[in-house]
Amino acid sequence: MDRLPPLPKFIADWHLGRVAKYLRILGYDTLYFPHIEDNDLIKMANEEGRIILTRDRELSERKHANAFLLKPTETQSQLKTILEHFHLSKKIEGRSRCIVCNTPLEIVDKEEVFDQLPEGVKKHFEFFERCPGCGRIYWHGDHYRNMVSFLKEIE
Repeated sequence: MDRLPPLPKFIADWHLGRVAKYLRILGYDTLYFPHIEDNDLIKMANEEGRIILTRDRELSERKHANAFLLKPTETQSQLKTILEHFHLSKKIEGRSRCIVCNTPLEIVDKEEVFDQLPEGVKKHFEFFERCPGCGRIYWHGDHYRNMVSFLKEIE
């Protein structure tokens, strides 16, 4: 039986917060810190076997920095470049990660999270995921549909 190669793990520099969020939605392990020094970013990437995603040419050229320089400036173009370069799928296949803390999401029964849901959500949604890391609850409402639509526009 053929085994698939492991998915790459990323760490996005401070320029790429939106990219990190969408990679997490797609299920790709992506760290993001809005404020981190380049030396710390490189050290963490090397210790954890991560690829640095950056718009910073100087960072991408640093010695010992396993970095991928993104030239596009728009989020969709940046995502397309990453997905194509690393041969990654843009399909959300039940492997999403928390957009806040990057922890893989778990499917939960509605009853388990019912008391934490807004009234409108209680009435209109049946499928829920929860982050075991930070406790955030997700459902497929307008925000989710907008993100899926944004991803579908990537050609």
